[in-house]
Amino acid sequence: MIEARNLTRRYGPTVAVDALSFDVRPGSVTGFLGPNGSGKSTTCV
Repeated sequence: MIEARNLTRRYGPTVAVDALSFDVRPGSVTGFLGPNGSGKSTTCV
């Protein structure tokens, strides 16, 4: 299982992700949707 807790990403003064928490259970297909610069690709760094 993948667990993410309290993720926050800022780009300068802009908060792209604010206190995001989620679980991904085995066998699930999960995707992030959002505009460019919203923090999708940097969430699991």
